[in-house]
Amino acid sequence: MKVNSPLQVYKYLPQTNCAECGEATCMAFASHLIDRSKKVEDCPPILKEGFKKKYMELVTLLAPEIREITIGTGEHAKRIGGDDILYRHQLTFFDPTALAYDVWDTMPENELVERVNKIQNFRKFYVGKFLKVDIVAIRCVSGDALKFAAAVRKVSDITKLPLVLCSLDPAVLKAGLEVVKDKNPLIYAANENNWSEVSELALNYKVPVVLFSPDLDKLKSLALSFGEMGIKDIVLDPGTYPQGKQLKETFERFIKIRRSGIKEGQKDIAYPIMAVPLNAWLVYKDTVTASYWETVLASIFTVRYGDIMILHSLEPYAMLPEVHIRDTIYTDPRTPVKVAPGVNEVGTPTKDSPVIVTTNFALTYYTVESDLSSNKINCYLAAVDTDGIGVEAAVAGGQLTAAKIKDTFQKANFEFKDKTSHSTIILPGLAARLQGDVEDVTGLRVMIGPPDSGRIPGWMEKNWPPKPK
Repeated sequence: MKVNSPLQVYKYLPQTNCAECGEATCMAFASHLIDRSKKVEDCPPILKEGFKKKYMELVTLLAPEIREITIGTGEHAKRIGGDDILYRHQLTFFDPTALAYDVWDTMPENELVERVNKIQNFRKFYVGKFLKVDIVAIRCVSGDALKFAAAVRKVSDITKLPLVLCSLDPAVLKAGLEVVKDKNPLIYAANENNWSEVSELALNYKVPVVLFSPDLDKLKSLALSFGEMGIKDIVLDPGTYPQGKQLKETFERFIKIRRSGIKEGQKDIAYPIMAVPLNAWLVYKDTVTASYWETVLASIFTVRYGDIMILHSLEPYAMLPEVHIRDTIYTDPRTPVKVAPGVNEVGTPTKDSPVIVTTNFALTYYTVESDLSSNKINCYLAAVDTDGIGVEAAVAGGQLTAAKIKDTFQKANFEFKDKTSHSTIILPGLAARLQGDVEDVTGLRVMIGPPDSGRIPGWMEKNWPPKPK
């Protein structure tokens, strides 16, 4: 039976509180094992001979319900699967959906190079981090093994991103594997016709493999056969159909597979699932419509159990929704997204520059910071530790207080008499009720800014610099 609480994990630990794992107590370490921020191997004592049995038991009990597999190698390797729950609010989803964008072996070399670079260089800054895509899928369109191998070699030379080799012809897959056999690519796909030859490739090259069938009984049979051969790194593709009744049936298959793996404990089908929104291009011919429906499919199956998907459109209006919904779904609902508290410089502030206060809720902080920097307002921006709660809620809940504001500047060694010529701070409009308390506690002049950081430029024109008292 799987363990799902720190107390259950604690029973298997040495219980010595030796702190060799970096935590003060074994119970604290147990909590980190549950949220996967640490591994059992981070506890040196449990690796000793006397604890070998408990170590093995604990590794088994902590293993996710859905098998976690790795595609690629090195720093760009991508883990998929690894979930324990059906619904995000129960805990959190781990291992965000891997987004693979395609190239194909009949592309002119200059277009191939350009497309691969677009994929690997995609960046979207959002709430303190860059949203990126993960994998290049190489499709064999030519039917020519040598041509496919040449395309795989070219892509491999350009990028370090993991690869998916796509063909139903085992000879083509083998030609591609020979080129990148040391890079742990995912091969796509084994079906009821080619499974024997593809299984040999997966075994001989020790690479993960996709099994394809829209018939769940046949898909399960394939998974059982591959499992019995010792192939454990499996991805299931139950078919992705982009419209009408077939789309409804696709959705139902995804749910049935994931419920079988988690709720019913059917380990022989508890593998990551692949969606192929690219199939929208088989139905819709014009770029805008196909891109739109591809994005719809990507959104649906990001929410409902797609661990990896193959996509085609590199248009910003398609890619941006795809990476944003993935980021939203895979944000841990138990922990607000926050930045490190402290006092940061925006631009190149001088002694006459304003000092502005906000909270350390990441969305609030980066919205304010973006509004300031885009309007070229040089200032100091203080992020008060509110446990990642926004301004209005933090004021109401007592997480944003005069004492915490003072503490933020003290911990940052920010001396107003040295850093500024005005000894003034600006509170957000939604924290206006704190004005008197902050003045009393800090001894500073307090001004109340607008409730919306987008209005700061207009506010600055009317109110800054502050008039002498």
